[in-house]
Amino acid sequence: MPTIATLTAFALAAFAIIVIPGPSVLFAVGRSIALGRRAGMLSVLGNALAIIPIVAAVALGLGFVVAQSVVLFTVIKLAGALYIVYLGIQAIRHRKDGSFDSIASVRRSATRMLAEGFLVGISNPKLLVFFVAVLPQFVNFHAGAIPLQMMVLGIVFFAIALLSDSTWALLAGLVRGWFAKSPKRAERLSATGGVMLIGLGGVLALTGNKS
Repeated sequence: MPTIATLTAFALAAFAIIVIPGPSVLFAVGRSIALGRRAGMLSVLGNALAIIPIVAAVALGLGFVVAQSVVLFTVIKLAGALYIVYLGIQAIRHRKDGSFDSIASVRRSATRMLAEGFLVGISNPKLLVFFVAVLPQFVNFHAGAIPLQMMVLGIVFFAIALLSDSTWALLAGLVRGWFAKSPKRAERLSATGGVMLIGLGGVLALTGNKS
């Protein structure tokens, strides 16, 4: 098991990286704006849950294989980017259905929103590369149980990411709540959230090469 000092150092490093707005934050904000606070929070949870299998893959050595393969890295990156674009298009298409949180909740089950967030998270190769590069630096190889040490560190990262992204989603949901008082404003805001997701997908597809 990692020592308290190691866990503290890793938590500080993880917080420094997570707190800076990036793709996960933009995804959470875009979903909350497009579909409401409930959808945003469920999307954040699904996105964060993807951290667990990614860390498990890194602990078992599979993450290193993917991180070193240009083809696999590119395929995963493009698949994730295209899926985010798809979610953005859907948000724009159904913007009139999401004028109020209750309507959005009826149209989209909790399981579906969790699954969508999970798919976005699991197809984020940058997260995989981060864990491949960073986790080993906080592992005591002389203490043994290396996979267990990595999983514990991954859970710490998961908790910090969930808390940080949830805060962003809640703030975006509060803004949307004000706009929802006017159906027209809500429609425009939902469309804006969709555009944000499409833009995010486009940026992820065109940037973030391994090199």
